[in-house]
Amino acid sequence: MNRTTRTTRALAVAALVLGLGACSAESVDKAVGKGVDTTVNEPYEVTYEVTGTSVDEIMYHGGGGEAMEPELETVTKPALPWKKTVTLRGIMPPAVTPVALEAGGADVTCSITYKGEVIKEAKGEGMLTAGGCVAVSPVVG
Repeated sequence: MNRTTRTTRALAVAALVLGLGACSAESVDKAVGKGVDTTVNEPYEVTYEVTGTSVDEIMYHGGGGEAMEPELETVTKPALPWKKTVTLRGIMPPAVTPVALEAGGADVTCSITYKGEVIKEAKGEGMLTAGGCVAVSPVVG
């Protein structure tokens, strides 16, 4: 009887440990999944700014589209300085690109600001060929 009791207790403890382990792994998976979902959908605001001369268009991510395939919005013949605050979601990267169609004459600066801090800035003609200002989403890092 003593041996049977010990075996039964050992099996009960093993089942309890395995059951708790399974619950813990499931809880961790759910928590991680919720964290990823929250990050992917968390809205955040950035402000784009473009200053200088000779800008024919400004293209920027305005919050439409999918996180990794954002829609570009375009402003034609913008008055400079130009400023726009947009709401993006999760991993969607903030991006603003001034376009100067005339070769050589671009004195341009672009910047992206998040919560009062500039997270990306580019200046000069080289900035136009490098794609303007593109930053990593501030809610993922």
